[in-house]
Amino acid sequence: MALSVRDELITMKYGAGGRAMRSLIQDVLHDGLLGDDAPGEITLRAMDDGAALPLGNQWLVMTTDSHVVQPLFFPGGDIGRLAVSGTVNDLAMMGATEVLALTCAVIIEEGFSLADLTRIQQSIRRACADAGARIVTGDTKVMGKGELDGIVINTTGVALTDRVVPDSALRDGDRLIVTGSIGDHGMAVMARRLGLAIEGRLESDVNPINGLVRVALGAAPGAVVAMKDPTRGGVASALHEMAGKSGVGIIIDETSLPVSDAVRAASELLGIDPLHVANEGKAVIGVRPQHAEAVLAAIRQHPLGVDAAIIGECTSQRVGAVILDTGFGRRLVTEPEGEPLPRIC
Repeated sequence: MALSVRDELITMKYGAGGRAMRSLIQDVLHDGLLGDDAPGEITLRAMDDGAALPLGNQWLVMTTDSHVVQPLFFPGGDIGRLAVSGTVNDLAMMGATEVLALTCAVIIEEGFSLADLTRIQQSIRRACADAGARIVTGDTKVMGKGELDGIVINTTGVALTDRVVPDSALRDGDRLIVTGSIGDHGMAVMARRLGLAIEGRLESDVNPINGLVRVALGAAPGAVVAMKDPTRGGVASALHEMAGKSGVGIIIDETSLPVSDAVRAASELLGIDPLHVANEGKAVIGVRPQHAEAVLAAIRQHPLGVDAAIIGECTSQRVGAVILDTGFGRRLVTEPEGEPLPRIC
């Protein structure tokens, strides 16, 4: 096996959602795990947001996610809400918006505050209620002092859907919609971690968005053809993955990108492009051009989609590239090698 992973030791960049992490998964972690795929099914081989396996005349969608955010509590949310939302949203990105069940495994460091653990548990309950989901089984472990940084939470989710939506079915002319302002989560976490004083309201967008996605899918039959949640690596990484897998190029209109004043100020202070910053309550949705306005209008009717915008379109030129049109010229949008803001989810 020819490896593109050249380092002898694993560094933080390999868990950050960019090119380095994909190389690690494809070159090392895949090895020996993949059998033959059945017709139409989606497995680890596809590197999508989850797996989709045929079950009668439906599809069983499943996904798993682990959460190591620091700090555990941040403006707009905490690790508990994040754990539920991240898994529910990965299911939704596959077209599975009705969650059958979740699992929750918690690994706790010795000496962790019982009050904080109770607060996290209550947050998990509220997020489950928002998502219309329930946790049916789980696991608990306690590690020695210093063997873990506070708490780690893993959640797994399963759902059924009649139609799977992959992240790889874009074609020339399709439009890209982002369901709200970008960069909120990563910047809120980083501002709290660094103690930054930013004018304006800077809060994480962490939310389960299966209800929002359900509205988008119902706006026009067959209109939505690809979805990705722009978590680690941000919108830039999500678009690069979608473009590369679909065999298209993507042109973004900079003036259409929804970015809050607080995120813009924090981004300028830290020197980080909002396109590279993680989101935890947004989706990038690819739609057929004739239905783009109808899907956008439906999304904007949902409380979590009021700031949604059509941000770009697909082209048959520059396959795999993401290009930003500034109005004065065009430039390539790079995909981060690793997450510029580590441990934000």
